[in-house]
Order: sequence, then structure tokens, then C-alpha cells
Amino acid sequence: MTEQLRAAVLHPNLKGRVELRRLPENALAEAVSLAEALDLEIMSAQVVQVDKPKAGELFGSGKVAELGELFENQEVELVIVDGPLSPIQQRNLEEKWQVKVLDRTGLILEIFGDRAATREGVLQVDLAHLTYQKSRLVRSWTHLERQRGAMGTVGGPGETQIESDRRSISDAILRIKSQLSKVVKTRALHRAARKKIPYPIVALVGYTNAGKSSIFNRMTGASVLEKDMLFATLDPTMRAIELPNGRKVILSDTVGFISNLPTQLVAAFRATLEEVLDADLILHVRDISHTDTDAQAEDVLEILNTLGVEDEKSDSMIEVWNKLDLLEEDSRTARMTIADRSPQICAISALTGEGMSALFERIDSSLQEPVTEEKVHIDFAQGKLRAWLFSHNLVLKENQGDDGFDLIVRWTAKQKNQFANL
Repeated sequence: MTEQLRAAVLHPNLKGRVELRRLPENALAEAVSLAEALDLEIMSAQVVQVDKPKAGELFGSGKVAELGELFENQEVELVIVDGPLSPIQQRNLEEKWQVKVLDRTGLILEIFGDRAATREGVLQVDLAHLTYQKSRLVRSWTHLERQRGAMGTVGGPGETQIESDRRSISDAILRIKSQLSKVVKTRALHRAARKKIPYPIVALVGYTNAGKSSIFNRMTGASVLEKDMLFATLDPTMRAIELPNGRKVILSDTVGFISNLPTQLVAAFRATLEEVLDADLILHVRDISHTDTDAQAEDVLEILNTLGVEDEKSDSMIEVWNKLDLLEEDSRTARMTIADRSPQICAISALTGEGMSALFERIDSSLQEPVTEEKVHIDFAQGKLRAWLFSHNLVLKENQGDDGFDLIVRWTAKQKNQFANL
């Protein structure tokens, strides 16, 4: 068994730029959960008040010394700062504390690197890692360039090494992008193939650890990893399921969102998250027992907006209030009352199965589209078109004439478009 790395977690509470959505104590708790997702041994965790961020070390010199003494006594090997650090701040803190330092982006990238399982997931994480590293090398390079210039030299060992690193990273990024483009084309072909199947796509989205995979498993009978851990699921999973009334749908489980999701990851996982854009219905899964459930919901909606999810889809989205089983009786009753009054909210417990039948009914009713009756003429030579209409149970009446078939069909706008594209 591998020995756990000893880590400390710090959440900088910046004066004047306080995250209004959640308390600093809750933000710290989330950062600790992120660290635990990497199987680190947490030696200490604290909120650090920062009245005025210092350009060189973020924290004041007194606080840096105090923390350094704490980390030395605890034999800490890794310090996680739950916020952004400039390359210079990271380097200076590592020198002062003599430990490895990770900021929030670096931590999340490490988790994604640890979790990715499919080839596409691994490539996307590698791309995000390299993009992150390159941006920090560029800033460090500017800093070194100023130092060298004062000496009147052109180049130098440090300068040459960074230039070499930049070239290596740029080459690696190009290679990965080339490999990813092939994977993205394959995924696009799969999406195009699914569009020909007359099954609507239902996508599960939500904050990390909201219970999407538990709901996915409950609905499909699959065995996707479900764990009380942030980012337990990274790679998308899709299954065809049949609703109680017989309607078939494709259910998609996606990567969980999180506040301040690194831009490198949003960009790298765009191809995966585009599955959400193709969905006919989005289920926004919320951990309704979490203290910051409203703040988490806002973070999810912001990321969906960044991805370009249309207002129409957002308006028809169903909020799935999960983990009812963790609520106290009074809170549970209040939440159930709100859910019962709203057609866009469904309260459930994926653990116990409570509310699942109502969720199935809500999905089915949301996917009901307006239907119209029309007369369609098909020539005798167009047997495939006629067979398609009958295979989808769209024909109400048929008359055979001298030049073909006249059919009365009852269909949705989507089915009409599918027929037109045949």
C-alpha cells in the first residue's frame, strides 16, 4: 500500500473580493474534499484572511513564516492553496516553505489526470495540463528575460532551458490536438448516427458529487462508479433505457461541474460536454442537502451558459433535487412542498429510490412534442420511405392510387424533419 502524501489546505479569503455565494468555511471544506479525492492525508486546513494580496507571495511575510513553521512541525509535503497563484507566487512559496505548492487549478488538473479512464479523457486532461504549464512558463520567461537584460547578455542557460521547454510543450500540444481531432470526429459521427435513431437524448448535468452517477445507475441498472467523492465520474457514459410507458430514450451521464472550473478544462472537455448541447432534455441534478446547493446550482448554470446551451433548453430543464434521505424532517417537508408546486422540479433520493417513478413521468411528459396530422404522397419506387413511416407507427390511414400511396400520418416536427432528410 502506497504511503499517503501529507498535505495542508489553505483557503485565502480575499478582502473586498469575497465569494458572496458561499461562506469561506464551506469553500475550505470543498477544497479539503478535492484534496481527499487525490487520497492525500490532510494534516491541517484553515481559512487565511488576506487583506491585501502580496504580488510575490500572496500572503504577508508574517503569515508566510507562521505557516512555514506549522508545515515543518507537521512534516507537510504538499500545500494546496484554494485559489489562483501566479507562477512567481507559487515559486516563492515553495522556496519559503520547502514543499510542493499547488493552486486550485493545479489541484483539479491533478484529480482529472488521476480519474480519466478513456483515451479521449486522458488526451483531454493531458492537453489541459500542458496548456496550464505553458501559460506559466510564458510568465516565468518574461520575468527571467528582464533579469538577463540587465546583465547585457543574449540568452543564457536559464533562458535557453525555458525556450526549450516551451518548444517541447508546444510540440506536445500539437500532437495531442491532432490525436484529439480524430477522436472528436469519431464522436461527431456517433452523434450523427444517434440523430438518425428516433430516441430523444436526456443528459444528466450537475455539480460534482450531486449524485448523477447514482441516478444514472438507478435508471439504467448500469454499474458506473458512484462514490461520495468529487469527480468520481470524468468520462461520459450513455445507455438506452425504456420509460414505464414504453418510450425509449438515451441517457447520458457527464462530468461534474465545480465553481471556478479551470478554463483549460472547460476548453479541453468541450467536445465531451457538447453531448449536453445535443440533448433533447437536460436534468440538472442538485444535492439538495448541501449547505451551498443554491450557489452550486448557479455555478452549473453559468457553465452551461458558457457552453452555449440555448435558453429554450434551459427553460425546459428539469431540476432533480437529489439526496432527500439526508434532509431533516422539517427541511424535507419544505423542499417537497416546493417541488410539488413546480412542474420543473422533481425531488428524489437515488439511494432509496424515492421519487424515481415521478421522475420518469416528468421526463416522459417533458419529451411530449406537439403532433400534427398531414397527408403524404409516396411513389411506388419510394418503398423505403413508406417502410420508415410504418416502422415508426406514424401512419393513421393509407390509400393506394394509380401513382403511389396516399397516407395520413401523425407526427412531431422532429419526425417530419427526419423523414424529409431520408
